[in-house]
Amino acid sequence: MANANEKVSEQKVWKKYYSDDVWNMEPPKHTIYSYLKEVNKDRFDSVAIHYYGANITYRRLFKRIDECANAFSAMGVKQGDIVSLLSVSTPEALIALYALNKIGATMNAIDPRMDVDSIRRMITESGSEILITIDLAFPKVDRILSEIKQRKIIVQSASISLPLIKKIAMKLMTKTKIPYGENIITWKTFIADGKGTVAKEAPYVGDATVAITYTGGTTGFPKGVMLTNDSMNAVAINFIYCGLVYEKGDRFLGIMPIFSSYGMVCGLHMPLALGLELALIPKFIPATIGELVKKYRPQHMISTPAFYEILINSEEMKGLDLSFLITLGSGGDTMNAGLENKLLEFMKEHNIRYPLAQGYGMSELSAAASFCVNDRYKPSSVGIPSLTTTVGIFTPDTDEELGYNVEGEICVTGPSMMKGYFNRPEETANVMRKHSDGKVWIHSGDLGYMDEDGFIYVIGRFKRMITRFDGHKVFPVNIESLVMEHTSVRNCVAIGVNDLDRTQGQYPLVLVELAEGVDEKATCKDIFDMCNEKLEERGKPVGVIAVEAIPLTGMGKNDYRTLEKQYKDFDYKSLNQG
Repeated sequence: MANANEKVSEQKVWKKYYSDDVWNMEPPKHTIYSYLKEVNKDRFDSVAIHYYGANITYRRLFKRIDECANAFSAMGVKQGDIVSLLSVSTPEALIALYALNKIGATMNAIDPRMDVDSIRRMITESGSEILITIDLAFPKVDRILSEIKQRKIIVQSASISLPLIKKIAMKLMTKTKIPYGENIITWKTFIADGKGTVAKEAPYVGDATVAITYTGGTTGFPKGVMLTNDSMNAVAINFIYCGLVYEKGDRFLGIMPIFSSYGMVCGLHMPLALGLELALIPKFIPATIGELVKKYRPQHMISTPAFYEILINSEEMKGLDLSFLITLGSGGDTMNAGLENKLLEFMKEHNIRYPLAQGYGMSELSAAASFCVNDRYKPSSVGIPSLTTTVGIFTPDTDEELGYNVEGEICVTGPSMMKGYFNRPEETANVMRKHSDGKVWIHSGDLGYMDEDGFIYVIGRFKRMITRFDGHKVFPVNIESLVMEHTSVRNCVAIGVNDLDRTQGQYPLVLVELAEGVDEKATCKDIFDMCNEKLEERGKPVGVIAVEAIPLTGMGKNDYRTLEKQYKDFDYKSLNQG
């Protein structure tokens, strides 16, 4: 029985969900490269990556990783160096990640969809001298060649690992002109230049930086999150020993990009560490999610809430038996109760056995801190803390811990924490704070609470609060949860718009993406009336308007910031819905 004087984070009531033999588990004393090799040493002839019909076994994968490490060594890359990657999730990008880790170097992973100035800045600030780019992104690189000053640029293509016929077809479709020469070389040339060199494997260092991934940049320029051997491996063992129902060889649908923490850790390293077969999708197009699930029939997948909304409404899902799906995981953004209810009903209708495996995390926590697993589930909860993770609820911006069912800031400590923001010590100190207990905690900026069983509930971000003229705080997630219950709503966002009658304060405005064929005006009025009836007086929206589509960020989150800028001075009085 817990000591009454113990803090919630010390009681760890969620311990009851884990077996005693794994409770004191720590990250393995391995690099991510050596750990992946160790956990798959008895199944080298099993499929590691399925890539558009081509199968890459674990044996072949490690052979290619070692060849790539040799090539990096021949090029002069050494322990502590940084190599930039401007690519999507191709087998070669994944191979480069583990090859760099083998020799103790770091990957600076950049989203190729970024604007040219951001790409230039991310490359130059990293100090890298070598860039790996996918061919389709080369026109952006070409514009900044003289500024980024890379001594070698390695160009890869999404076609390299394809079956022969598909490879030829893709090459015929690719029209990018690239001036190959001494400093700009193909991936094939790069690998060939490594023959005769044997890379020295770097020793394990727990906090060595494996990769730099970038946050969404919601406040200023995106910050580089430094992921380490321990942080990435901690997430892997959290999944291995959490009680997840899986068998080695199960198929995992990999749609999350390598340049995000979520994609790199939970979408690539984790499934491979579990010995799963990774069906790798380099360029995920949200509208095709139903087609991909139907085609690849995965046992496990993770996605963002916005993509699941698309899945529910996809033509391919109509009447399809999805009993092959064991784990349907959601993360990367908060799922409101309305969408969760729709998804749970969808899962029931399509014979998915286990409830939604909703989770919580941040890039700064290597993407995963808590999750629901199989039958360990409560509605609207993001689950219990993962095995190596401790979660506490604190008075915002303090180290004053709160009790059960009391709302406060969600803070997290444990080995999955990032090393810090790359070259951003002040911003690192603002997020990673040492408490009076001597531990360093990540301050998430998310508002939530924990119940007596250790289940965590996320209410929303502090910065997404809409503050009225009278100081009353309105949380958009409460409005969005209600609106998503409407049968004609496919997606929605509640944003703050300026008070037209006062110099300060905002009111909530709801933007909805409606199902095809419905009467927009009548449906918006119906949703507005529903909000008036069911929401508390000061939390009611001033209007509901239909938009063709809710914009999404590159990670599949609703891009509420773009909508806030667009509608901040919206004349809600013209709607006449009240």
